[in-house]
Amino acid sequence: MDFKPSNRKREQKTSLFFHEVSNLIRTLALDEPDLIKVFVTRVTLSNDYGICFVYFSTYTDKAEFDKALPILKMYKSSLRHALAQIIQARYATNLVFLYDEQKEKERKINALLDEAVKDLPEE
Repeated sequence: MDFKPSNRKREQKTSLFFHEVSNLIRTLALDEPDLIKVFVTRVTLSNDYGICFVYFSTYTDKAEFDKALPILKMYKSSLRHALAQIIQARYATNLVFLYDEQKEKERKINALLDEAVKDLPEE
């Protein structure tokens, strides 16, 4: 895949944000047990890099994310500050925490496929 320089820079920056946000959340989970059940699946950045959309999934269902969301919001300013220091950005990027619906759809599709395979006659 051939990236233009601007796309490559954007991908590198997105990857850096993903890595650093994931590390910060894992570190925070040591003190907050409800965060152990959620994990970062992807991040996207706004065009001006002013907003970082952080997508989370869980090992079970969305209820775990709903329990973790108030904790994430409580630590949002600390996470922004830490992220700005690590990435050495001029401005602290705003963080938006979202549930990753794609992972939920993926789970449902896999469950349907498992059911379909189970219903196939054996050869």
